[in-house]
Amino acid sequence: MASVTSLTDLVSKQLTSALSAARPETSADPLLRRSDRADFQANGILALAKKAKANPRELATEVVSHLTTGDVIKDVEVSGPGFLNITIADRAITGNLAARYADDTDRLGVPLAAEPGTTVIDYAQPNVAKEMHVGHLRSAVIGDALRGMLDFTGEKTIGRHHIGDWGTQFGMLIQYLLEHPGELRPASEVDGEQAMSNLNRVYKASRALFDADEEFKERARKRVVALQSGDKETLELWQQFVDESKVYFYSVFEKLDMEIRDDEIVGESAYNEGMPETARMLEEMGVAVRSEGALVVFFDDIRGKDDQPVPLIVQKADGGFGYAASDLTAIRNRVFDLRATTLLYVVDVRQSLHFKMVFETARRAGWLGDDVTAHNMGYGTVLGADGKPFKTREGETVRLEDLLDEAVQRAAEVVREKARDLTEDEIQERAAQVGIGAVKYADLSTSPNRDYKFDLDQMVSLNGDTSVYLQYAYARIQSILRKAGDVRPAAHEELELHEAERALGLHLDAFGDTVFEAAAEYAPHKLTAYLYQLASLYTSFYDKCPVIKPQPPRDVAENRLFLCDLTARTLTKGMALLGIRTPERL
Repeated sequence: MASVTSLTDLVSKQLTSALSAARPETSADPLLRRSDRADFQANGILALAKKAKANPRELATEVVSHLTTGDVIKDVEVSGPGFLNITIADRAITGNLAARYADDTDRLGVPLAAEPGTTVIDYAQPNVAKEMHVGHLRSAVIGDALRGMLDFTGEKTIGRHHIGDWGTQFGMLIQYLLEHPGELRPASEVDGEQAMSNLNRVYKASRALFDADEEFKERARKRVVALQSGDKETLELWQQFVDESKVYFYSVFEKLDMEIRDDEIVGESAYNEGMPETARMLEEMGVAVRSEGALVVFFDDIRGKDDQPVPLIVQKADGGFGYAASDLTAIRNRVFDLRATTLLYVVDVRQSLHFKMVFETARRAGWLGDDVTAHNMGYGTVLGADGKPFKTREGETVRLEDLLDEAVQRAAEVVREKARDLTEDEIQERAAQVGIGAVKYADLSTSPNRDYKFDLDQMVSLNGDTSVYLQYAYARIQSILRKAGDVRPAAHEELELHEAERALGLHLDAFGDTVFEAAAEYAPHKLTAYLYQLASLYTSFYDKCPVIKPQPPRDVAENRLFLCDLTARTLTKGMALLGIRTPERL
């Protein structure tokens, strides 16, 4: 695969060279960006003029004199106080796109990062013995998309699903099962929904007994100690409902069209043995101190009521460990065993303070620093149409499975109406791709730290900024390619381009730059915005530039089919990075 330098980079390099020639003693960024006044606008002259104490417009004119127009830059105009409006040659647009089109891989000529690192992404964190609900949606969808984008840049990613599989509630569950043997069927005998139904029934029964029977409550508490100390019988039962829960997790993630690897499900229990060592190290280094019997870490800038410091509790006064200890032990594992250079946590924004304290503690211990960084991708809440946290009519939390099933059902109505020649099986297959894609896209097209309203009617609409609009654009291109007959896609660099062809071509060329920017900023909404604009520009191109009927001259038709095909390849690749499928027909 030969990588292709984007037009943005090509023009930026020429501008940098011209800036250096004009003022060799002063460096400056050309600050190149797309513009509605020309193809690109460079704003860096103003900063350079300030450094050089020169007149910006005169300096801009001097810089232009050092630029060579022709193969890439067709024209440069000095505008305003010293902006450069740059027009790209048609030949350069078509030639660069042709090089991308010639790449027979799905990278579209986009180069890999020069120095990729290793990112451990902590996302999709359900709890053992509990149903997944709408609150689990964003972590899974955002984390999966971030992983797709980072992988594309060349970064090595390692998934970690930090499931809740440890704690006091498991003593209650295990004790109940010991006293009521046979109530939990083996995971090999049930499907996902049956597995969670089993666990829910056992959990409710054990909770009722725990609340009503003081003697059972005491036995359950002792069972927690047995679990933490590694009692064989206790661990075997614990493993049984962990396995049962995993069957359920896999069934939900399959509906969500996400691949979850078993070796990447590393729950709280995995760090149990390392937590005493973590506490010992922090105390010996003086990072954590004893306070009222507990081992804690204090922070000057984190205070609560009455201006009292709010500590991070590493170890409780009774010797038990909580979330801070497991999270800090996980950091040690991810940094020293997995050799991560970046730790990325896709966790509810309400956990931001907790992770701020955990990261600062790890930094003081020397586990994080210049070579290893940690980021909490705090995400907002999924809201109902009323703008309040999404609930059922009865006020209950919405089950994730129910939400996904409804999305697919609603999508089936759209597919059935649009594609009348499909069989019912084909309709259901496409409905799953459209419905799940609609849910994912609505989530990802919102900045992660913002709340968003869950509106299925809008999500599955063919109009507006939705995945269905993008999927339909892709399917329409496939239909055009099928109807093209003996006219095949081919780039013709000698052709003068229509305004709509130029706009589409320049946007196609920016795909790689956009993915790298979105990945670097952990901003999947920047990629969705790019894809929506791509589909919109394609619609404008299709309306203004006939491809098949009325058929233009053959070379023009071939060039336009080439633009169609490259648009389709870019759409499907971009959507795939976000975890969304693009059906061939809709």
